[in-house]
Amino acid sequence: MAFKNFKIDADDDGIALVTWDIPGRSMNVLDETTVGELEQIVKETSAEAAVKGVVITSGKEALSAGADFSMLDGMNRAYAQVLKEKGEVAANQVLFDQSRRFSLVFRAIETSGKPWVAAINGLALGGGFELTLCCHYRVAAENPQTRLGLPDIKFGLLPGAGGTQRVPRILSPQDAMQILRKGETMDLARAKALQLVDSIVPRAELIRAAKNWIKDGGKAVAPWDEKGFKLPGGPVYSKAGMMMFPASNAIYRRETFDNYPAARAVMSCVYEGLQLPMDAALRVESRYFAQILRSKEAQAMIRSLFVSMQGLNKGARRPQNVPPIKVKKLAVIGAGFVGASVGYVSARAGIEVILISRHQESANKAKMHAKAVYDDLITKGRATERDRDAALSRITATTDYAAIKDCDLVIESVFEDRRVKSDSYAKAQPLLKEGAIFASNTSTLPISSLAEEFNDQTQFIGIHFFSPVEKMMLVEIVLGKNTSEVTLATALDYVGQIGKTPIVVNDSRGFFANRCVARYISEGNEMFLEGVPPAMIENCAKMAGMPVGPLSLSDETALDLRLKIMKATEADLGPSAIDQSDKKLMVELVEKQGRFGRKNGKGFYDYPEKGKGRKSLWPGLADLQPKHLDPDTLDVEELKQRFLVVQAVEAARTVEDHVIVDPREADVGSILGFGFAPFTGGTLSYIDFMGTKKFVELCNKLEVKYGPRFTPPKLLEEMAAKGETFYGRFPPQPVAT
Repeated sequence: MAFKNFKIDADDDGIALVTWDIPGRSMNVLDETTVGELEQIVKETSAEAAVKGVVITSGKEALSAGADFSMLDGMNRAYAQVLKEKGEVAANQVLFDQSRRFSLVFRAIETSGKPWVAAINGLALGGGFELTLCCHYRVAAENPQTRLGLPDIKFGLLPGAGGTQRVPRILSPQDAMQILRKGETMDLARAKALQLVDSIVPRAELIRAAKNWIKDGGKAVAPWDEKGFKLPGGPVYSKAGMMMFPASNAIYRRETFDNYPAARAVMSCVYEGLQLPMDAALRVESRYFAQILRSKEAQAMIRSLFVSMQGLNKGARRPQNVPPIKVKKLAVIGAGFVGASVGYVSARAGIEVILISRHQESANKAKMHAKAVYDDLITKGRATERDRDAALSRITATTDYAAIKDCDLVIESVFEDRRVKSDSYAKAQPLLKEGAIFASNTSTLPISSLAEEFNDQTQFIGIHFFSPVEKMMLVEIVLGKNTSEVTLATALDYVGQIGKTPIVVNDSRGFFANRCVARYISEGNEMFLEGVPPAMIENCAKMAGMPVGPLSLSDETALDLRLKIMKATEADLGPSAIDQSDKKLMVELVEKQGRFGRKNGKGFYDYPEKGKGRKSLWPGLADLQPKHLDPDTLDVEELKQRFLVVQAVEAARTVEDHVIVDPREADVGSILGFGFAPFTGGTLSYIDFMGTKKFVELCNKLEVKYGPRFTPPKLLEEMAAKGETFYGRFPPQPVAT
């Protein structure tokens, strides 16, 4: 039988080589065609006496990145249709049956009676990795870039094709929980040490090594199907088990505050499944998978963190009439921490970089930042000295602006001051080559006003990086009123070159991300001035799903910088443009107490010298609060809501102001840019999944109690009256192919 996604070749020894190679796709995914064909292949190879064993591999550079998320979306649509026509019981049964098809196929491989070997020739994640786990032997080709793992949890899901049952039957429960609950990938060396891979061989020997294992008598029985199999960590109700599972539950609550149903379900799958035979355990996993697939958290996270992010990375907002543009040479004016980091990520991507600073010493220091980052990666085995030396050879540190004369792109990253920026523009503009693009890394100042310094404003754009640049995946591209399509395309292509995710926003003070995150920080300060205990402010924010509390974030972004931005905003727009009580608090901390944040070891927190303990809230904060509220009288749920609602309502305002024109960019930008509770799917998904009517009612309630910062914009009130959602009213445009 001929297959679309697989090719089968049988050799003289009776070993069938099954090559997975979906036509027209750069990566194999688990989709409807794949599951159907794999079912048939298992049946045929199991029934054919001449087949002595099977090797499955990929015809691409990687094995698989996992499931096709459009298939999961189709399962939810089918559920909704059956629910409407036949009711909940029938709909649940349909979803359960569909959700366990891969689980059943993988179990059929495991119990086929024929030895199966996974020949791993590259990346194997999610369902792709689960496919290897059901095979009786796993051999991988040497490749430092190969990563294995089960990242399903990062999309609000759990491994649904046997991962929650096979991993804890190979590893101890502690190690298994780390892999399943964190969703982190691992290199081959770690996978081999954990016995998740049996052998690593040179690439040229991969298929031969896989076949040799079969020819040498490889067993067609999984360890857990053999009589007398003992769990690596002992029985669940053993002394060791009773020490592990309660502690794991406590860690789960500490890390997630019970915001992620999939994380809870993973623990339940492991705990319940390890007490059952494999087939029953797989049914338990499938039930939890079907349940989680229907959760609003999974739907929100899949939409934002996979579908939307993939669309943005593929150029959803890129002008399609502009040919691809490759930045070969880049200049960064301003060699501070952000500028140095931009230089590093650009050089790492193969771009020639000029780092310009007022002083040669600071320019050299910026270049050495790249060396320090690489040295750390080398220590961790993630880079080589050759990688480092090649990147450093692409970086030139100088004070001479003339070095920008042949650069394709120039990024200004000087101090957040109009006069300083204007001075750098005056020096750079006469030296730009024809067609060169100039970008500002400003975090708050409107791009159109900065562009007024330029003769050709069409070539001016904002490229706003988030710190630390090496780790933060988001880049905010800001359009001025005269920015050209070629300039936008250049900026987007450059962001793609350095491996970041772009969002495109229209001009506004603070753009999108800083408008929202400023609300978050300000809400923490509002609570502080109301008399809420500082520790309670921080903890409630984390309980709401934010990665760090607002007081801690203030310190990280620098209190003195925040005060400077407030003063600049006040100078431009007048006293009513800022919260004067908030400014008074910043003046007290910065100008009177000399507390600038983490950078000088003093802010809302006290910071110990490096390696000498943990940061702690400054005891003097109590003296700065006008009053002190009894924590036992405070509504924790309301405090949590305030943090999320104040950011979401500001995101809605950015839509009304036409700063955001695509809801995907608000959601992806809010999660990647400032850590807005990922389980919500982002700021606009938070509103959509709550329902606009219910959200507006919540805004009105908080407005009465706390003020106009919670006032819903007219757009949102109109949407609530009509029962509209952001994704319904502003449907994202499909990516052109």
